[in-house]
Amino acid sequence: MDKFQDATSSNPASSNRATIDVAQVAVVSRGYWVTVLNRLKYDKVTIVCFVVLLLIILSAIFADILSPADPYKTSMLKRLKPIGYPGYILGSDELGRDMCTRLLYGGRLSLIMGIMPVVYALLIGGALGLFAGFMGGKINMAIMRTIDVFYAFPSVLLAIAISGTLGAGIGNAIVSLTIVFISPIARITESVTTQVRSFDYVEAARASGAGSFTIIRVQVLSNVLGPIFIYATSLISVSIILASGLSFLGLGTEPPEPEWGLMLNTLRQSIYVTPWVAALPGVAIFFTSLSFNLLSDGLRSAMDVRM
Repeated sequence: MDKFQDATSSNPASSNRATIDVAQVAVVSRGYWVTVLNRLKYDKVTIVCFVVLLLIILSAIFADILSPADPYKTSMLKRLKPIGYPGYILGSDELGRDMCTRLLYGGRLSLIMGIMPVVYALLIGGALGLFAGFMGGKINMAIMRTIDVFYAFPSVLLAIAISGTLGAGIGNAIVSLTIVFISPIARITESVTTQVRSFDYVEAARASGAGSFTIIRVQVLSNVLGPIFIYATSLISVSIILASGLSFLGLGTEPPEPEWGLMLNTLRQSIYVTPWVAALPGVAIFFTSLSFNLLSDGLRSAMDVRM
Protein backbone atom coordinates (compact mmCIF):
# COMPACT_ATOMS: atom_id res chain seq x y z
CA MET A 1 0.00 0.00 0.00
CA ASP A 2 2.85 2.37 0.88
CA LYS A 3 4.59 1.52 -2.36
CA PHE A 4 1.45 2.34 -4.34
CA GLN A 5 1.08 5.68 -2.55
CA ASP A 6 4.73 6.48 -3.15
CA ALA A 7 4.38 5.62 -6.84
CA THR A 8 1.31 7.82 -7.15
CA SER A 9 2.88 10.74 -5.33
CA SER A 10 6.13 10.42 -7.25
CA ASN A 11 4.31 10.51 -10.61
CA PRO A 12 2.05 13.60 -10.61
CA ALA A 13 1.70 13.40 -14.40
CA SER A 14 -0.21 10.10 -14.17
CA SER A 15 -2.42 11.54 -11.44
CA ASN A 16 -3.23 14.59 -13.55
CA ARG A 17 -3.88 12.37 -16.55
CA ALA A 18 -6.34 10.29 -14.52
CA THR A 19 -8.11 13.43 -13.38
CA ILE A 20 -8.38 14.65 -16.95
CA ASP A 21 -9.76 11.29 -18.09
CA VAL A 22 -12.45 11.38 -15.39
CA ALA A 23 -13.38 14.91 -16.39
CA GLN A 24 -13.60 13.87 -20.04
CA VAL A 25 -15.87 10.96 -19.13
CA ALA A 26 -18.13 13.35 -17.20
CA VAL A 27 -18.24 15.73 -20.16
CA VAL A 28 -19.09 12.91 -22.55
CA SER A 29 -21.86 11.62 -20.27
CA ARG A 30 -23.41 15.09 -20.16
CA GLY A 31 -22.79 15.87 -23.81
CA TYR A 32 -25.91 14.24 -25.22
CA TRP A 33 -28.38 16.09 -23.00
CA VAL A 34 -26.49 19.36 -23.39
CA THR A 35 -26.81 18.92 -27.15
CA VAL A 36 -30.53 18.19 -26.84
CA LEU A 37 -31.10 21.30 -24.71
CA ASN A 38 -29.09 23.45 -27.11
CA ARG A 39 -31.16 22.22 -30.03
CA LEU A 40 -34.39 22.88 -28.19
CA LYS A 41 -33.19 26.34 -27.18
CA TYR A 42 -33.05 27.42 -30.82
CA ASP A 43 -36.28 25.67 -31.84
CA LYS A 44 -38.79 28.49 -31.49
CA VAL A 45 -41.79 26.39 -32.53
CA THR A 46 -41.11 23.81 -29.82
CA ILE A 47 -40.61 26.52 -27.20
CA VAL A 48 -43.89 28.23 -28.15
CA CYS A 49 -45.75 24.91 -28.02
CA PHE A 50 -44.24 24.13 -24.62
CA VAL A 51 -45.31 27.51 -23.27
CA VAL A 52 -48.83 27.08 -24.67
CA LEU A 53 -49.17 23.64 -23.11
CA LEU A 54 -47.78 24.90 -19.83
CA LEU A 55 -50.38 27.68 -19.75
CA ILE A 56 -53.18 25.23 -20.61
CA ILE A 57 -52.11 22.78 -17.92
CA LEU A 58 -51.69 25.49 -15.28
CA SER A 59 -55.08 27.02 -16.14
CA ALA A 60 -56.69 23.61 -15.75
CA ILE A 61 -54.96 22.97 -12.42
CA PHE A 62 -55.86 26.38 -11.00
CA ALA A 63 -59.34 26.55 -12.54
CA ASP A 64 -60.83 27.06 -9.08
CA ILE A 65 -58.88 30.29 -8.73
CA LEU A 66 -59.06 31.56 -12.30
CA SER A 67 -62.69 30.78 -13.10
CA PRO A 68 -65.05 33.76 -12.75
CA ALA A 69 -68.21 31.72 -12.03
CA ASP A 70 -69.65 28.35 -11.06
CA PRO A 71 -69.34 25.89 -13.98
CA TYR A 72 -72.69 24.27 -13.10
CA LYS A 73 -74.75 27.40 -12.43
CA THR A 74 -77.46 27.86 -15.05
CA SER A 75 -79.54 30.87 -16.03
CA MET A 76 -82.12 30.59 -18.79
CA LEU A 77 -82.31 34.38 -18.96
CA LYS A 78 -78.65 34.60 -19.97
CA ARG A 79 -78.34 31.68 -22.37
CA LEU A 80 -76.33 31.92 -25.61
CA LYS A 81 -74.78 35.29 -24.86
CA PRO A 82 -72.07 36.36 -27.34
CA ILE A 83 -68.37 36.75 -26.62
CA GLY A 84 -67.68 39.97 -24.67
CA TYR A 85 -71.11 40.18 -23.06
CA PRO A 86 -70.91 41.94 -19.63
CA GLY A 87 -70.15 39.33 -16.99
CA TYR A 88 -69.46 36.65 -19.63
CA ILE A 89 -66.02 37.12 -21.17
CA LEU A 90 -66.41 34.22 -23.62
CA GLY A 91 -70.19 34.18 -23.71
CA SER A 92 -72.57 31.59 -22.28
CA ASP A 93 -73.81 28.18 -23.41
CA GLU A 94 -77.31 26.86 -24.08
CA LEU A 95 -78.09 26.77 -20.35
CA GLY A 96 -76.61 30.15 -19.48
CA ARG A 97 -73.42 28.75 -17.96
CA ASP A 98 -70.23 30.80 -18.24
CA MET A 99 -68.14 29.49 -21.15
CA CYS A 100 -64.82 30.72 -19.78
CA THR A 101 -65.36 28.81 -16.55
CA ARG A 102 -66.48 25.64 -18.32
CA LEU A 103 -63.50 25.78 -20.69
CA LEU A 104 -61.11 26.02 -17.74
CA TYR A 105 -62.76 23.15 -15.88
CA GLY A 106 -63.20 21.21 -19.11
CA GLY A 107 -59.45 21.33 -19.64
CA ARG A 108 -59.02 19.16 -16.55
CA LEU A 109 -61.11 16.29 -17.85
CA SER A 110 -59.83 16.62 -21.41
CA LEU A 111 -56.19 16.52 -20.29
CA ILE A 112 -56.83 13.63 -17.89
CA MET A 113 -58.63 11.64 -20.58
CA GLY A 114 -55.89 12.51 -23.07
CA ILE A 115 -52.78 11.86 -20.96
CA MET A 116 -53.75 9.01 -18.60
CA PRO A 117 -54.55 6.43 -21.33
CA VAL A 118 -51.17 7.07 -22.92
CA VAL A 119 -49.41 6.69 -19.55
CA TYR A 120 -51.18 3.40 -18.82
CA ALA A 121 -50.58 2.14 -22.35
CA LEU A 122 -46.92 3.13 -22.07
CA LEU A 123 -46.51 1.02 -18.93
CA ILE A 124 -48.43 -2.01 -20.22
CA GLY A 125 -47.49 -1.89 -23.90
CA GLY A 126 -43.90 -0.94 -23.13
CA ALA A 127 -43.50 -3.91 -20.77
CA LEU A 128 -45.04 -6.31 -23.30
CA GLY A 129 -42.93 -5.02 -26.19
CA LEU A 130 -39.75 -4.98 -24.11
CA PHE A 131 -40.27 -8.56 -22.95
CA ALA A 132 -41.25 -9.81 -26.41
CA GLY A 133 -38.35 -8.07 -28.16
CA PHE A 134 -35.74 -9.28 -25.69
CA MET A 135 -36.90 -12.88 -25.40
CA GLY A 136 -37.67 -13.46 -29.08
CA GLY A 137 -38.72 -16.83 -30.45
CA LYS A 138 -42.12 -18.29 -29.59
CA ILE A 139 -42.71 -15.79 -26.78
CA ASN A 140 -42.28 -12.93 -29.22
CA MET A 141 -44.56 -14.63 -31.71
CA ALA A 142 -47.35 -15.22 -29.16
CA ILE A 143 -47.28 -11.70 -27.73
CA MET A 144 -46.94 -9.80 -30.99
CA ARG A 145 -49.58 -11.79 -32.89
CA THR A 146 -52.02 -11.05 -30.06
CA ILE A 147 -51.06 -7.37 -30.27
CA ASP A 148 -51.60 -7.44 -34.04
CA VAL A 149 -55.22 -8.50 -33.55
CA PHE A 150 -55.97 -5.20 -31.81
CA TYR A 151 -53.68 -3.24 -34.12
CA ALA A 152 -55.65 -4.41 -37.15
CA PHE A 153 -58.73 -2.42 -36.08
CA PRO A 154 -58.90 1.33 -36.75
CA SER A 155 -58.32 3.17 -33.49
CA VAL A 156 -61.55 5.18 -33.72
CA LEU A 157 -63.75 2.15 -34.34
CA LEU A 158 -62.01 0.11 -31.65
CA ALA A 159 -62.42 2.90 -29.08
CA ILE A 160 -66.11 3.28 -29.95
CA ALA A 161 -66.70 -0.48 -29.79
CA ILE A 162 -65.02 -0.88 -26.40
CA SER A 163 -66.67 2.22 -24.94
CA GLY A 164 -70.04 1.12 -26.25
CA THR A 165 -69.58 -2.26 -24.58
CA LEU A 166 -68.39 -0.84 -21.25
CA GLY A 167 -70.81 2.08 -21.22
CA ALA A 168 -70.40 5.81 -20.81
CA GLY A 169 -68.16 7.28 -18.14
CA ILE A 170 -64.72 8.77 -17.68
CA GLY A 171 -63.22 5.56 -16.30
CA ASN A 172 -64.57 3.42 -19.12
CA ALA A 173 -63.33 5.91 -21.71
CA ILE A 174 -59.83 5.81 -20.20
CA VAL A 175 -59.90 1.98 -20.25
CA SER A 176 -60.99 1.87 -23.89
CA LEU A 177 -58.34 4.37 -25.00
CA THR A 178 -55.68 2.52 -23.02
CA ILE A 179 -56.51 -0.69 -24.89
CA VAL A 180 -56.35 1.20 -28.19
CA PHE A 181 -52.85 2.58 -27.53
CA ILE A 182 -51.27 -0.57 -26.07
CA SER A 183 -50.76 -2.18 -29.48
CA PRO A 184 -48.87 0.65 -31.26
CA ILE A 185 -46.64 1.30 -28.25
CA ALA A 186 -45.90 -2.42 -27.89
CA ARG A 187 -44.96 -2.66 -31.57
CA ILE A 188 -42.57 0.30 -31.37
CA THR A 189 -41.01 -1.03 -28.17
CA GLU A 190 -40.58 -4.52 -29.60
CA SER A 191 -38.96 -3.14 -32.76
CA VAL A 192 -36.44 -0.99 -30.87
CA THR A 193 -35.68 -3.74 -28.32
CA THR A 194 -35.00 -6.26 -31.09
CA GLN A 195 -32.38 -3.91 -32.54
CA VAL A 196 -30.76 -3.20 -29.16
CA ARG A 197 -30.68 -6.90 -28.24
CA SER A 198 -28.04 -7.61 -30.89
CA PHE A 199 -25.64 -4.86 -29.78
CA ASP A 200 -22.19 -5.79 -28.49
CA TYR A 201 -22.66 -4.46 -24.97
CA VAL A 202 -25.73 -6.67 -24.49
CA GLU A 203 -23.76 -9.71 -25.65
CA ALA A 204 -20.95 -8.69 -23.30
CA ALA A 205 -23.41 -8.48 -20.40
CA ARG A 206 -24.68 -11.96 -21.25
CA ALA A 207 -21.12 -13.32 -21.38
CA SER A 208 -20.37 -11.81 -17.97
CA GLY A 209 -23.21 -13.87 -16.46
CA ALA A 210 -25.80 -11.12 -15.98
CA GLY A 211 -29.40 -12.29 -15.77
CA SER A 212 -32.12 -11.34 -18.25
CA PHE A 213 -33.84 -8.95 -15.83
CA THR A 214 -30.55 -7.18 -15.07
CA ILE A 215 -29.72 -6.81 -18.77
CA ILE A 216 -33.18 -5.44 -19.54
CA ARG A 217 -33.06 -3.00 -16.64
CA VAL A 218 -29.49 -1.78 -17.09
CA GLN A 219 -28.56 -2.23 -20.74
CA VAL A 220 -31.78 -2.31 -22.77
CA LEU A 221 -34.27 -0.05 -20.98
CA SER A 222 -32.08 3.05 -21.02
CA ASN A 223 -31.61 2.73 -24.79
CA VAL A 224 -35.25 2.22 -25.74
CA LEU A 225 -36.83 4.85 -23.48
CA GLY A 226 -36.05 7.71 -25.88
CA PRO A 227 -37.97 6.44 -28.93
CA ILE A 228 -40.82 5.11 -26.77
CA PHE A 229 -41.19 8.40 -24.90
CA ILE A 230 -41.20 10.44 -28.12
CA TYR A 231 -43.80 8.19 -29.70
CA ALA A 232 -45.97 8.27 -26.57
CA THR A 233 -45.84 12.07 -26.57
CA SER A 234 -47.16 12.12 -30.13
CA LEU A 235 -50.05 9.84 -29.07
CA ILE A 236 -51.32 12.36 -26.50
CA SER A 237 -52.72 14.58 -29.24
CA VAL A 238 -54.51 11.59 -30.76
CA SER A 239 -55.81 10.57 -27.35
CA ILE A 240 -57.27 14.04 -26.69
CA ILE A 241 -59.08 13.99 -30.03
CA LEU A 242 -60.40 10.45 -29.48
CA ALA A 243 -61.51 11.25 -25.93
CA SER A 244 -63.34 14.35 -27.15
CA GLY A 245 -64.91 12.28 -29.90
CA LEU A 246 -66.17 9.70 -27.41
CA SER A 247 -67.68 12.45 -25.26
CA PHE A 248 -69.22 14.02 -28.35
CA LEU A 249 -70.90 10.70 -29.15
CA GLY A 250 -72.12 10.27 -25.57
CA LEU A 251 -69.63 7.48 -24.77
CA GLY A 252 -67.27 9.51 -22.59
CA THR A 253 -67.99 12.20 -20.05
CA GLU A 254 -71.61 12.46 -18.95
CA PRO A 255 -73.54 15.73 -18.44
CA PRO A 256 -73.35 18.11 -16.69
CA GLU A 257 -69.59 17.67 -16.36
CA PRO A 258 -67.61 20.23 -18.40
CA GLU A 259 -65.49 18.52 -21.05
CA TRP A 260 -64.49 19.95 -24.41
CA GLY A 261 -65.94 17.15 -26.53
CA LEU A 262 -69.20 17.09 -24.57
CA MET A 263 -69.42 20.88 -24.82
CA LEU A 264 -69.17 20.61 -28.60
CA ASN A 265 -72.04 18.15 -28.57
CA THR A 266 -74.33 20.33 -26.45
CA LEU A 267 -73.50 23.48 -28.43
CA ARG A 268 -73.89 22.01 -31.92
CA GLN A 269 -77.54 23.11 -32.11
CA SER A 270 -76.53 26.67 -31.20
CA ILE A 271 -73.99 27.08 -33.98
CA TYR A 272 -76.35 29.21 -36.07
CA VAL A 273 -77.14 31.51 -33.11
CA THR A 274 -73.69 32.02 -31.59
CA PRO A 275 -71.19 30.33 -33.95
CA TRP A 276 -68.08 31.73 -32.23
CA VAL A 277 -69.19 30.52 -28.81
CA ALA A 278 -70.02 27.09 -30.20
CA ALA A 279 -66.56 26.86 -31.79
CA LEU A 280 -64.61 27.62 -28.59
CA PRO A 281 -64.31 23.99 -27.35
CA GLY A 282 -63.15 22.94 -30.81
CA VAL A 283 -60.53 25.68 -30.81
CA ALA A 284 -59.27 24.49 -27.41
CA ILE A 285 -59.02 20.89 -28.67
CA PHE A 286 -57.26 22.04 -31.85
CA PHE A 287 -54.57 24.13 -30.16
CA THR A 288 -53.92 21.58 -27.41
CA SER A 289 -53.57 18.68 -29.85
CA LEU A 290 -51.47 20.73 -32.26
CA SER A 291 -49.14 21.85 -29.46
CA PHE A 292 -48.59 18.28 -28.28
CA ASN A 293 -47.94 17.14 -31.84
CA LEU A 294 -45.44 19.90 -32.63
CA LEU A 295 -43.75 19.44 -29.24
CA SER A 296 -43.30 15.75 -30.03
CA ASP A 297 -41.77 16.60 -33.42
CA GLY A 298 -39.39 19.07 -31.78
CA LEU A 299 -38.28 16.53 -29.17
CA ARG A 300 -37.76 13.91 -31.88
CA SER A 301 -35.54 16.27 -33.87
CA ALA A 302 -33.61 17.42 -30.81
CA MET A 303 -33.01 13.89 -29.53
CA ASP A 304 -32.23 12.66 -33.06
CA VAL A 305 -34.64 9.75 -32.71
CA ARG A 306 -35.48 7.85 -35.89
CA MET A 307 -38.50 5.54 -35.86
